[in-house]
Amino acid sequence: MSTMKKNAPSARKRTVNLLVHLLLAVLAFLWVMPIVWIVLTSFRKEPGSYVTTFFPKGYTLNNYIKLFTNRTVLNFPKMFMNTLIIAVICCIISTFFVLSVSYSLSRMRFKFRKPYMNMAMILGLFPGFMSMIAQYYILKAMGLTTGSLIRIALIVVYSAGTGLGFQIAKGYFDTVPRSIDEAAIMDGATQWQVFTKITIPLSKPIVIYTVLTSFIAPWVDFIFAKVICGASADQYTVAIGLWNMLQKEYINQWYTCFAAGAVIISIPIAALFLYMQRYYVEGMSGAVKG
Repeated sequence: MSTMKKNAPSARKRTVNLLVHLLLAVLAFLWVMPIVWIVLTSFRKEPGSYVTTFFPKGYTLNNYIKLFTNRTVLNFPKMFMNTLIIAVICCIISTFFVLSVSYSLSRMRFKFRKPYMNMAMILGLFPGFMSMIAQYYILKAMGLTTGSLIRIALIVVYSAGTGLGFQIAKGYFDTVPRSIDEAAIMDGATQWQVFTKITIPLSKPIVIYTVLTSFIAPWVDFIFAKVICGASADQYTVAIGLWNMLQKEYINQWYTCFAAGAVIISIPIAALFLYMQRYYVEGMSGAVKG
């Protein structure tokens, strides 16, 4: 009798685990299917956006070749380089801003510290594109909405206000013991040396998170890029280029190229994540060990 009572919870636990794993498998399937579909579509030989089958009837590499060679309508290589340059520069500037502001608010005490944090929290409740028109006219008054200066305008838009997004990084810096900073200062280290040589190496996970989000934001943005670029096609980003491929005059010939472009623009993000993942894991293990 006692054996049956012991086996009953074990059997119930196995049933629950089986149901949970089945649910996770279904969710994983639903999550992966759109990715599989867009990859298959990028190799589809049949043109157009409307098809009756999930798997293509024929496969070809011409969609990728056309994407990089056909520049009569959409210059995708130019758009890709524009976006890459903007994203890399914004990533560097934004990461520095976010980490600097977060560290200052976490470690330092000054008069307007709490009012600034409250103001940042309130401003964070409003979507960024509410200020889009005002930012455009400010940039226009500065002469940054024409020619190659559009890149500078986009870099300013994407990186200037990133210091307001300090909450997550500040929360992580708060978990780093202040005694480490105090010991370093007693040994003669400056606040900058404590920040760069002690706090940042101990905060690899949040640094990696900040780098990824700082790179992804300008890489995928469409609204600000479309407004600031206007009719300057030579300064378009990949988001605008992919959007143009879905216009009614281009969609029939460029839809499969749109799928190919979607696959290509995901490669830098995936490569950045895979490269930095090991630092993220090392940082997490070091934080737990410490």
